[in-house]
Parts: sequence; structure tokens; C-alpha cells
Amino acid sequence: MKHITSRDNAQYKDLKQMATSASARRKAGRTLLDGVHLCETWLQLRGMPEQCIVSETGAKHPEVAAIVAKLEAAHAHCLQLPDALYEALSQVEHGVGVMFLVQTPVKAVPAALSVNAVLLDNVQDPGNVGSILRSAAAAGITEVYCSAGTAFCWSPKVLRAAMGAHFVLDIYEGAELAPLLADAKIATLATSGYAKQKLYDVDLDRPVAWVFGHEGQGVSDQLLSLARHQVVIPHLGQVESLNVAACAAVCFFEQVRQRQS
Repeated sequence: MKHITSRDNAQYKDLKQMATSASARRKAGRTLLDGVHLCETWLQLRGMPEQCIVSETGAKHPEVAAIVAKLEAAHAHCLQLPDALYEALSQVEHGVGVMFLVQTPVKAVPAALSVNAVLLDNVQDPGNVGSILRSAAAAGITEVYCSAGTAFCWSPKVLRAAMGAHFVLDIYEGAELAPLLADAKIATLATSGYAKQKLYDVDLDRPVAWVFGHEGQGVSDQLLSLARHQVVIPHLGQVESLNVAACAAVCFFEQVRQRQS
């Protein structure tokens, strides 16, 4: 295992920029997976990371030591940092001191929607995006398409909220959503508080592409007009609408319910 002790080390400076700058992550095509759960899930589902970074204290933790031993047996690159340098990289409070540097997958957008999918139209809150990814993965959805205005899926906050869902999804960033809806081979449904058709009245026992929009403005008028169905989730009480992540979870699991009944 390599040890770095200076903040002026060039490799450490690169890691610090990766940890603190979204533009640096996008430009490099890499991100940091912070914490035991994300690292173990990556190992299980995707394989070896580009690099493993551990803190001096973390290296003594049994779970971290097991990860490092597995990586070193496979001749993977491991790096140990003093706790102060590691904590300057980490955004996890009370973590055990392990993170992976990994390449963010880049995929070509398919010609047409043909399997269960989610389209995110300017969903800007990282927590909401991560929650939607987590619910989508749990519901058996396999593809996620994000507009240019949607929060970057491989940011630390989205990764933490999704809890490993990234690793079982095909995620397409910066996607043009309108052509996908126009050419879709499957049913397309956009949520809207003004829609007349209730979610529970739509046949969901088939592949579906769901469209969810900006936290305040909802799905754009253009995408609403292209969706084959506009649906509303009926609710009681004096609240105006559901949070977009909660809305998505209700939609996904209504589809699960219909497909299993």
C-alpha cells in the first residue's frame, strides 16, 4: 500500500479536486465512492476500482482491512492517508475511512425506449435524484435518462442517497428527452398535478417510461405534450403535491403491484 503524507503531493491534489469539484468529476469521467457500503457493493456488482483510498485509522477497521486485503490480493492500487488528509476528501460524517476512485460509466443512448425506464426532466435536488434511482432499482427498472439540467448522478450526494442503485442501472446523462418520448416503443407517462387521469386507472402491466420533472415547475409543457399519458396521484389532506421522489416511488410500486397481481 502506498502512503501519502503531504497535502502538496500531486496525486493528493487530484483527489482533492475530484472530491470537491463537480466539474472536475465530469471532466475526468471519475468519481469517489465514499463508505463501506458503496465500496462493497461496487466490488460485488462492478469489480475492481481504479484506486482504493483509506485513512490511517480506517485501515485498522476490520471491514476496511478486509476490503484492502481483497484488493491487494488482486494487485489493485491502494493508498493510505493520514486522517486529516482523508477527512478533507470525505463527505461522510462518522465514516470508517474507505473510498474508491472509479470511472463513471458512459453509455450511448439507445435509439428508442423499449424497456422500463425513468426520464428526469430538470430534477435538481441530489437527494431527490438519489432516492428516485434507489426506488427505480428496487422496482426492477433498468434505465434512467437525465436531462442536462438534472443533478449529476455520480455526485457524492446522489451516490449516498441511492445506496448502490447506480450499479444495477444504465444511467444516461445529458440526454435529449423529447426525441426519446417521441420515438418510444412503449407507453410513456408524465406526472402532473393538473392531469385528469388517475395513476391507478392506467394499465401498468407492461413496459413503461416514467417522466418526472423539476421540484417546483414539474414536467415541461413540451414533454407533457409528448407523453402518451398524463397522470395524477390522487391524495387526501391539505397539501398541494407530493415530493418528486415520493411521487416516483408511488408510481413505480403501483406498477409492481399491477404486474404481480
